[in-house]
Amino acid sequence: MTNLSLPGAAAVVIACGLSLAAQTPAPQKPATPATKPPMAVAHKTTSPAQPAAEPQPELVKQYCAVCHSEKGKAGGLSLASFDAAHADQTPDVAEKMIRKLRLGMMPPPGARRPEPAVLTQFVSALESKVDAAAVAHPNPGHRPFQRLNRAEYQRSVKELLDLDVDVNAFLPPDTLSAGFDNIADVQTFSPTLMEGYLRAAGRISTLAVGDRNASPSEATYKVPRTQSQMRHIDGTPWGTRGGIALTYTFPADGEYTFRVMLHGTPTGQLFGSVASRSEQLEVSINGERAALLDIDYKISETDKNGLNLTTPRIHVKAGPQRIAAAFIQKFDGVVDDLVAPIDYTLADTEYGDNAGIYILPHVRDFSITGPYKVTGVSDTPSRRRIFICRPTAPSDEIPCARKIVAALATEAYRRPAGGEDIESLMEFYGDARKGHDFEAGIKAAIQVLLASPKFVFRFEATPPTARPGQAYRISDNDLASRLSFFLWNTLPDAELIKAANANTLHTPAVLDKQVRRMLADPRAESLSTRFASQWLRLQDVEKIHPDALLFPSFDNDLAQSYIRETQLFFDSIVREDRSVLDLLTADYTFVNERIAKVYRMPNIVGEQFQRVTVPDERRGILGQGSVLMQTAVADRTSPVQRGKWIMEVLFGSPPPPPPPDVPAFDETKSATSDGKTLSTRERMEAHRKNPACNSCHRVIDPLGLALENFDTVGAWRIKDNGVPVDSNGVVYDGTKIGGPADLRQVLLSKSEAVLRNFTDNLMSYAIGRRIEYFDQPTVRAIVRKASQNGNKFSSFVFGVVDSPAFQMATADAVTTTAQ
Repeated sequence: MTNLSLPGAAAVVIACGLSLAAQTPAPQKPATPATKPPMAVAHKTTSPAQPAAEPQPELVKQYCAVCHSEKGKAGGLSLASFDAAHADQTPDVAEKMIRKLRLGMMPPPGARRPEPAVLTQFVSALESKVDAAAVAHPNPGHRPFQRLNRAEYQRSVKELLDLDVDVNAFLPPDTLSAGFDNIADVQTFSPTLMEGYLRAAGRISTLAVGDRNASPSEATYKVPRTQSQMRHIDGTPWGTRGGIALTYTFPADGEYTFRVMLHGTPTGQLFGSVASRSEQLEVSINGERAALLDIDYKISETDKNGLNLTTPRIHVKAGPQRIAAAFIQKFDGVVDDLVAPIDYTLADTEYGDNAGIYILPHVRDFSITGPYKVTGVSDTPSRRRIFICRPTAPSDEIPCARKIVAALATEAYRRPAGGEDIESLMEFYGDARKGHDFEAGIKAAIQVLLASPKFVFRFEATPPTARPGQAYRISDNDLASRLSFFLWNTLPDAELIKAANANTLHTPAVLDKQVRRMLADPRAESLSTRFASQWLRLQDVEKIHPDALLFPSFDNDLAQSYIRETQLFFDSIVREDRSVLDLLTADYTFVNERIAKVYRMPNIVGEQFQRVTVPDERRGILGQGSVLMQTAVADRTSPVQRGKWIMEVLFGSPPPPPPPDVPAFDETKSATSDGKTLSTRERMEAHRKNPACNSCHRVIDPLGLALENFDTVGAWRIKDNGVPVDSNGVVYDGTKIGGPADLRQVLLSKSEAVLRNFTDNLMSYAIGRRIEYFDQPTVRAIVRKASQNGNKFSSFVFGVVDSPAFQMATADAVTTTAQ
């Protein structure tokens, strides 16, 4: 064969896979059902509701036709040609109507409306009409090829090689679609991304096997500027404060140096040099002190080493080690100074060298450099996972290498590795083995495997007999892959692969058993850290940096704790198989000392989270800091953002964007002409006087104002800018509300819409595509069946897994270009 450099060869491998993925499928027609739908799909999630009366077309003409005429097209929707009696013929239009009617948003506030019972009967009839047609012609939809996103790639590497690695340094951020980063329609593939996968494969294979020829390199980790370093940091030794803690995978046994850069003042002096002049910084490895550095309070950026402290060379073994750099705690007690200390310690570095304000040095970043004087590679978890055999003679090398490669390829490719798969990897093993040792060959095979399209892309096999546009049941191996990435966000394990290889996974009994096992597995925490975090937009918490003067209690610890609180809360819903509606009503949450101070909960001490009972106003996710802070701005609350969050995240009905000529809310005056400071509500009322704003704000604002007693960081308050908080309002359907409890009742009164939207999001995350109008009959069937089981979380999971969208696919109609 032609010799290629390893990166070049891997690029060829992945590029060849791309040529298959890049074929452009023709526009999909409604799927032609297979001769016999899979048994697990046929009856569980597509059965229609009980027969309802025929929809009454005259209701549309009487109440909807004026605004939704061909000329008016309110909301971009025309109902001029819509026939409710034949709603199944235009299901896309029918589904738009169903969503708005179920939420009670149409007819709009102030317009003439039919009696509630008439409206309910009409929408039920529409649903029955559409659902019956869907049962007769199931459409699993179409999804282009998927690739592993950053989180899936990282977790798959952990599952495959027992190696934790931060792939963010190699792969660009994933694009969000429908709120999730695993949606296939935006997973484009560029040369930059291909290069990222190749670089990741090279680095990961080196760390996994170890590198006896490693040359010194430097890795730097920054401490968030909003991180308070006046208290103990989780992961650092007790008796220390501030600093940083991380797990670092060392490539080889050898000597390493550790450098700490401290924060300075604007004039270049050491930040925090006045309050204490005998500070010390400890570098520890796995909890044991490796170096103790004295800090000269006189150092400055003009010195030879600047504000850097560097340890002597320290011998460290290969593999993952827990590294920490933290200050020795010299004082622990209540600080009594001219100015009380704040948590947002680096909000202003001007005071870092002034007397009268108790402040101490802070770590800015931390670097690890090495290895020097490599002495070998110790046993590591990843090496134990890889080297399932060891050659004792030259003749043993090929059989042993083939055994290792076959085991890794079977797990990485999510199906039994064929002879061609193994031989392809063995060629790279052979090329790298020449002139090097056995481990170098294995490392080369792993590098190619991690960049292979069969690992990076989630290709699914199409039966050779499937006609273009025809729906078919996916193979058990593909079903195993869908299950594992849905529930674990990683590769299928041995038991799941075994059931798939036996071709029994799709049978109801085996599938039920496997799903229950997977939900009970610790890896199912990805449902909270991945699915719930994206659905509830927890990533937005880190985008808010509250004003330090108004909210001095904020720091990075609080933001991260809020995120973890909601993740633990959602995880309890999963683990205890509670009702999904407990997301709105649960009387408990999880707090540590940092959160407890904001929530004003006594007797909560330490960094560990505890399950606690909450007062009525904090029930459910709407009382948690993660939701309240992400829907605020730096210096005030934002009822608009909070109402918008409820409409989008809980109801699945986002309001339209504001007109381009409408002034921003911040341009509204914050005080009257006589100098009186206005509350956020008063400023909103002035903003809403603009007729162009009122139509949307009368829907959004009352929902957000009900949470106005919570400030920017989620603390309860009774005044805003000295004005008593007024959380009263009238919801778009006429319901009067006055606080979190009333808002919760409004959401429960629309629980059907909330549950359907939850199912929309869960299914979208599970199948890796946007939910379309033809999926709604399945969504309704899942919600109906779950309601019979107390809306337990597992009922929704089983409903999604049993659905045609999850267990079936549609054969591509590939277009060819004439040469």
